[in-house]
Amino acid sequence: MFGIHSLPLFVVSCILLNLTPGQDTMYIIGRSLAQGRKAGVLSVMGVMTGVLVHTLLAGFGLSAVLASSAIAFSVVKYAGAVYLIWIGIGYLRGPNRGAGTIEVGPLEDLQPGGIFRQGVLTNVLNPKVSLFFLSFLPQFVDPGTQLVFIPFLLLGMIFFTTGSIWCLVLVYGATWVTGRLRCRASLGGIIKKATGALFVGLGIKLAISGVQ
Repeated sequence: MFGIHSLPLFVVSCILLNLTPGQDTMYIIGRSLAQGRKAGVLSVMGVMTGVLVHTLLAGFGLSAVLASSAIAFSVVKYAGAVYLIWIGIGYLRGPNRGAGTIEVGPLEDLQPGGIFRQGVLTNVLNPKVSLFFLSFLPQFVDPGTQLVFIPFLLLGMIFFTTGSIWCLVLVYGATWVTGRLRCRASLGGIIKKATGALFVGLGIKLAISGVQ
């Protein structure tokens, strides 16, 4: 149907992949722990918008550029790594405020738009996501399909839906835990520092990935 085959298998695969912790998962959890439920939901919206961007790129074949060009892959990878480290340093350098909202250094964009943009960039600037979509989605597209873009889009929307549901579960779980921890003022600063270390670690991991 619509140029898609083995749809039930694709749905199950999406669920299993969503359950596997990755860069986006850790970013969302970190945002939720540090700034609360609203920031967590906004980060989910940003990350999932990035998923839609990758779906469109894969559908139009533009992700093939990253797969065939080592230079393009490296540029996007290191840009994403620097961005994550920059976010982490902002948390580490920001003032400790104990309980309540945890302000972040360069992230003066605690406004919804700023958090949303960060989520988008965190996902879009990870070239592994592009390669994943380019290699994973075609496995469920009928080779005889004339309009390949349509099944790509539909499969991407299914992944978007399952991913959004799981990420929202993570947000509510993380903020539930944080709400009970923040009753102790000393833990507010610890959560912020831990979040900063998490982002720096993600950036370093992304930068050195693939290095032999």
